[in-house]
Amino acid sequence: MMKAMILAAGKGTRVWPITKTIPKPMIPILRTPIMESLLLHFKKFGIEEIAVNTSYMGSEIENYFRDGNQFGVNLLYSYEGYMKDKQLISNALGSAGGMKKIQQSTQFFDDTFIVVCGDAWVDLDIQKAFESHKEKEGIATIILQDVPLSEVHKYGVVRRNEFGQILEFQEKPKISQAISTTINTGIYIFEPEIFDYIPIDKAYDIGSELFPKLAKLNVPFYGVDIDFQWADVGGIKDIWRTTSDILTKKIVGYPIPGKQVTENIWCGLNVDIDLSEVNIQGPVYIGSGTIIKKGVTIIGPVTIGAYCVIEQGAILERCSIDDYTWISEVVNLKDKVIFGEYCIDHGGEYVELQNWQVDWAINDSRNHFLTHTSENDLYRASLAVANIERSF
Repeated sequence: MMKAMILAAGKGTRVWPITKTIPKPMIPILRTPIMESLLLHFKKFGIEEIAVNTSYMGSEIENYFRDGNQFGVNLLYSYEGYMKDKQLISNALGSAGGMKKIQQSTQFFDDTFIVVCGDAWVDLDIQKAFESHKEKEGIATIILQDVPLSEVHKYGVVRRNEFGQILEFQEKPKISQAISTTINTGIYIFEPEIFDYIPIDKAYDIGSELFPKLAKLNVPFYGVDIDFQWADVGGIKDIWRTTSDILTKKIVGYPIPGKQVTENIWCGLNVDIDLSEVNIQGPVYIGSGTIIKKGVTIIGPVTIGAYCVIEQGAILERCSIDDYTWISEVVNLKDKVIFGEYCIDHGGEYVELQNWQVDWAINDSRNHFLTHTSENDLYRASLAVANIERSF
């Protein structure tokens, strides 16, 4: 079966500030890192030899996945960067440049191989995609989907002839200049001959450089339409939309962790909640060890991480709460993501909680002083939360 490569070297600037603390392939969707979902999907199709290029926060990826044995695969890492003053300096080579580096050093890609971007969840029938690629007898095939015109500026856009050959490729065009609404999903199947078109020892990108070159040179370069679920999580809005779509079952087949305790409510282990004493409207997921006090209001879709404490009177509506978060009595959050030290709205705007002095309203649940809150503290917290809302 084919070998595979996961592109995992980017900084994930569109997902900031989440990628301030974790690399993009490690972003969890309902507690499962995106890259883990990709590995498990490859395994289903017998793909067990997978290369991963890393750079920005690459050690986070390598320390989590190690050799891949626990996922039933074998992983090869290719770090893009260098050592200076005993510190690793990230120096990503671009998606195509990263492929070339692996091939130069190991000749890993000795037959047809698949490449995927490490920022999307997919349930693509890889065997069907492989057969479509072989039928065309090309050196490169892109898996395509159609999107609304308003979305084309985020993707590579293609124009094809009646045989599916790509005649033109635009990387992230302006809406007014887009040649179609058929876009690149970041899933590619290549023959080893593709390396003849990638320069040596320089940064080189698949979307902005390699694909336009292939189209211009009129090489056998194709795009195929295959019906599959594809959840791009390249931006903050995408992460929330994907999570919400899973909980509301617009995305089918993604595993929701924990145990379903009643309709549209899932809980991990040892969750302390009395469903008769809270106002809870699913879909809601609550992580292991979390305490939900009586009188809390939760209106889904909502995800609450592990070992959180939600105090009596708090209101959460269409929110995602990170692990180890304490939410005080006065907090009324709507359409927000709490991630570490940040409060992020669904449009991607964010504030740092420490800048708004909200430690009496939203904090780490492991802090010892959170069990007793004075009326003065609650007043301070209510002002701070109001300031956060006005900042968006």
